[in-house]
Amino acid sequence: MKRRNLIIALALTGLCAHAPSYGADPEIVKIGFAGPLTGPVARVGKDLQYGAQLALDEENAKNPIIGGKPVKFVLDVQDDQADPRVAIQGAQKLVDDGVVGVIGHYNSGCSIPASAVYHQANVAMITPGSTNPQLTKQGFKNVFRTMGHDGIGGVVAGHFVVEQIKAKRIGIIDDRTAFGQGLADAFEKGVKEANGNVVDREFTNDKAVDLRAVLTSLKSKNVDVIFFGGLDEQGAMLVKQMRSLGMQAQLFGAGALKSNAFLQIAGSSGEGTQDLEPGPALDKLPAAQEFGKRYKARFNQDVELYAPFAYDAALVMIKAIHDANSLDRQKILDSMSKATVTGVTGKIAFDPYGDLIKPPYTLFVVQQGQWKSVKTVGGNGV
Repeated sequence: MKRRNLIIALALTGLCAHAPSYGADPEIVKIGFAGPLTGPVARVGKDLQYGAQLALDEENAKNPIIGGKPVKFVLDVQDDQADPRVAIQGAQKLVDDGVVGVIGHYNSGCSIPASAVYHQANVAMITPGSTNPQLTKQGFKNVFRTMGHDGIGGVVAGHFVVEQIKAKRIGIIDDRTAFGQGLADAFEKGVKEANGNVVDREFTNDKAVDLRAVLTSLKSKNVDVIFFGGLDEQGAMLVKQMRSLGMQAQLFGAGALKSNAFLQIAGSSGEGTQDLEPGPALDKLPAAQEFGKRYKARFNQDVELYAPFAYDAALVMIKAIHDANSLDRQKILDSMSKATVTGVTGKIAFDPYGDLIKPPYTLFVVQQGQWKSVKTVGGNGV
């Protein structure tokens, strides 16, 4: 009997040794996030961080398995302060931390130099906010984004101002960042394609608070529309100073004015401001409205700006990891280029450069102190 019991015990031990370890602690899988978490656009950076975090939370609730082993996704967060030099340091820190991919950065001026660091380490990066065309023109195969770039959006905005608004005398201001200047260049190209008339182009810097000198110059040219290539808070100050100078010109942006901060700062001065944003009309999409409810329940605040794009970026990253069924950076990178996801912002699928296929753009206007979507152009019908 003792021999028989010993044989049974050994057999059971062998079975346990080969059984799946469902009760084992999951392996920690780090996905990087990089964005401005301090400084003037920190609220946008936190919004993006929270969007990505929500996607990871929801995935972890499904008890994911990669390569036959349970895993837990953790967001490794780096503050790039919207500073290219800090962004490079943060990118290297994420690489050294062993992240399998990165969601970020927000500012194009940060994403472009940081992308080279990720490229050297075979780390996939997917930005939920950088729209400068140069980012995906570097020839790197590790760079992706979840919104259309300014080479398309800026040109569409230029055509719209000429053909739909019927502007006769157009002025342009940009903040000389990679985002602002690149967007303004694309807008000017679109205006010229539509045979429009740019009577003056001025520039400032992204830290300036007194914009009256450039506005006075534009006022002397009798502009009827001013296009601003820059971010929302500065755009709000711009429109307030336009009204204080008695200017009746309309402010038009593309890709960064539509936010709660713009409405709060601009006040009644912002009425009638128009902005052509990358993405669909999220205020009319049931999926986006449901996302907003889950976001507020998790973080006790409303979506600020681009959280849905960060959420979708995380969905694509997670999908690529599952498709690769591996935590190997190169295998995940190979899967990213082929991954498709229908997310909050629509269908995410990439062309050979890592740009969205058929990206949509939506025109928003401030009406009675709220941003209202007017029409969507482009898109893939999802």
